This record gives sequence, C-alpha cells and structure tokens, in this order.
Amino acid sequence: MKKISLLPLFFLLSSMQVNAAQDFSNVEIKAKQVSGDVYLLEGPGGNIGVLATDDGLLLVDDKFSPLATKIEQAMTAIKSVPLKYVVNTHYHGDHTGANAHFAKHAPIFAHTNVRKRVQQDNKKSGADLPVVTYEQGVTIHLASEEIQLLHFPSGHTDGDSVVYFKQANVLHMGDLFFQGRFPYIDLKGGGSVKGYLANIKKVANSYPQDIKIIPGHGELSDMAGLAEFIAMLEFSVTRIEKAIAAGTSDDEILKAGIGEKYKSWGWQFINEERWIKTLTADLRK
Repeated sequence: MKKISLLPLFFLLSSMQVNAAQDFSNVEIKAKQVSGDVYLLEGPGGNIGVLATDDGLLLVDDKFSPLATKIEQAMTAIKSVPLKYVVNTHYHGDHTGANAHFAKHAPIFAHTNVRKRVQQDNKKSGADLPVVTYEQGVTIHLASEEIQLLHFPSGHTDGDSVVYFKQANVLHMGDLFFQGRFPYIDLKGGGSVKGYLANIKKVANSYPQDIKIIPGHGELSDMAGLAEFIAMLEFSVTRIEKAIAAGTSDDEILKAGIGEKYKSWGWQFINEERWIKTLTADLRK
C-alpha cells in the first residue's frame, strides 16, 4: 500500500469551515502538471484542478477563502490568462471557501444541491453561491478541451459531481475519492455509504482505464488506486453488515475494529473509530 501524507489538522473542522483565527501565511500552493493542459494545485483543503489554455483558465474547487490570492498566483503562474469558469464538486467549505473571490472573474458551475447547501448549511450568500446549476450534468468547451461535469447522487453528499477533461484524459473526482484513506461521508448532507460505493464503482466502469485521477484529498492517482479504494469500501461494508446481521452491538463492532488490513487508512479527520461509526450509523437504517 502506498504511503500517504496526512493533511494539516486545519483541513476541515466538523462543520467543514475554516477558522478565521488559523494562520495561512506560511501555506504554499504547489502546482503539478497532470496531463496536457490539466494541473493539480496541492495545499490544505481539497485538491484543486486547473485547466490552463491559451483561451483562459478553468478552476475546479477553490479551498479556503484566506488562500484565494495564493491560489490565484499559483494558477496564473501556469498560464497568465483570464479565469473563465469555476466548478464546485460539492458544497463543503474546503472546496467552496474562496467562491466569492473567484466569482468576481468567472461564473461558478455546480449541481443544484450545491447552491442550496452553500446557502443553507454553509450560511453563505451572494457571490459565494454557484450561478450556473444543473441536475444531471453539463459540458463546458474551452479551447480544444471538452470538460464534462456529471452528477452522482447520494454519495459523499447529495450534490457531488466529477469533472472529466476528455482530451487530457484526467478525472477530478472531488470527495468521491479519498486516496489511500477512509472517506468522509456526510450523512447529514445527503451522503450514503452504499450510494458512495455504487457511485465510485460506476466511475471505475465508465472512464478509460489509463485515466489519471485527481482525488478530493490525497495524492494524484489512477484506476489502480481507485480499485484499492473500492476494495476497502467493499470490505468495510461487508464486515459491518455481517456484524449487524449477527446482532452485534455498536460498542462491540467498534471494539473489534476494522481489521488489520485497513487499520493504516485512518487519518486525522476520519480515524478508524469515526469510520466505523459512520458505517454503523448508516448501515443500521
């Protein structure tokens, strides 16, 4: 199993909002070319995807508000052209926190439920809200690239989208993929354990096998990395469902743990205990 680097602790409080008291002054946003004109911007919060063409830039997710200027500098350092479009893969604050900054330059695209939850759950309004919304998906054309936005229901949240750069053969999965670690499944935000699993299995069967994948969190990956993630989810669901069917209590399930094979997948935000509690809470319904 590949080693993973843990995100800084300020990735996500329980409300997925950045604390204004946190110091981002020493944070560095690093750009990495993924394929063709598509780049990954790494730093605290969700991974950012950037399409950099001569005709303009497209931004997928935008981390936290205090990082907006650093994100903009990293993006324009790749190619100094105007920002044309912004995409939100879902509503959480580490993916939408800088919306208001970038909305000054470009329209924000997202699933209908993202706009609703940014407003209702994140308590944001005005420029923070996506202005182009869709139910199933939408395609954006920029220079020679075709960017396909596709909604997947009831997975990480109820507003998840994946973003496929067809010419570059790169897929940004948002938080439908946590590379090498247990995922956060937002049960209060319309998420579902079995829906999450069904969605990522559908992704694995719907895109080219040689695709490069930008996860919502973690290192750049591919279909092999996604297959490992799917295997972990299938193992977890089967283990907990069998325990529930056998009449095992939540405390007993928690004490038994997830098993040695995936114990190392715990991390700062979703450790083994929180992962098991998510599974039992949803699978007992």
